[in-house]
Amino acid sequence: MGQSRFRMIDISSKDDVYREATAVGRLRLRPETAKMIREGKVEKGDPLSVAEVGAMLAAKNTSQLLPLCHPIPLTNIKTTASVGEDYVEVEASVKTTGKTGVEMEALTAATIYLLNIWDMVKKLEKDPEGQYPETWIEYVKVKEKLKG
Repeated sequence: MGQSRFRMIDISSKDDVYREATAVGRLRLRPETAKMIREGKVEKGDPLSVAEVGAMLAAKNTSQLLPLCHPIPLTNIKTTASVGEDYVEVEASVKTTGKTGVEMEALTAATIYLLNIWDMVKKLEKDPEGQYPETWIEYVKVKEKLKG
């Protein structure tokens, strides 16, 4: 058989170390939609609460979504969000004591957080043709990572 074109990195010899990563991201929305989130008037319910649970589930399942990502025992997942004039911004922090970092888990949590909000407000964001001209996810990045 031929050599595989990809592989999971062997981390067997690495020591367990405290690791933490924080990712951020932003969902752009119509100002009217952001106002409805702030005022608790979204028909489906509270998008921030649903998004928080979705982010936790996503972080815990990152290795099932990213084929070469190691399953990591997470020790903490925390999200905080702010609703601005025309956006929702999230910060997702993930912690572990393990052999590899949690950047992918933090990025996954932040992104899924924002996708859950989009899902809950999509009715409000569609234009007459059913498109989303004022809705997009931006600035998803690792804000910080700590090791040791």
